[in-house]
Amino acid sequence: LQDIENKVRDLIEPYQVYLDAKQSNHEGELIDWIHEAEGKYHGIIFNPGAYTHTSIALRDAISSITVPVIEVHISNVHKRESFRHTSMLAPVCSGQIVGLDTKGYQLAAMYFLENN
Repeated sequence: LQDIENKVRDLIEPYQVYLDAKQSNHEGELIDWIHEAEGKYHGIIFNPGAYTHTSIALRDAISSITVPVIEVHISNVHKRESFRHTSMLAPVCSGQIVGLDTKGYQLAAMYFLENN
């Protein structure tokens, strides 16, 4: 995780953009952070893991803010078990990046650099 954060920081540093990286396995904490992002951040790069396929609460949280969210997955979820093919979150996110390993985080950061 630290390597991913360092690569994103290295990418955005020349643009004088700040990365605030957070990680939690607790759905409620993720929801709180999403709500707190309103008015504070220009974008959220979000890897919701297995919550992707199950969490209506995270979907509602993303829907409740104007901050754009990009859903990122290291693996290609569409090549995995069929229950992983449906994201509860993708319809309310600005975009989704899957299967590009950790490079997806950098691509999401590049999107925000170019669109803010």
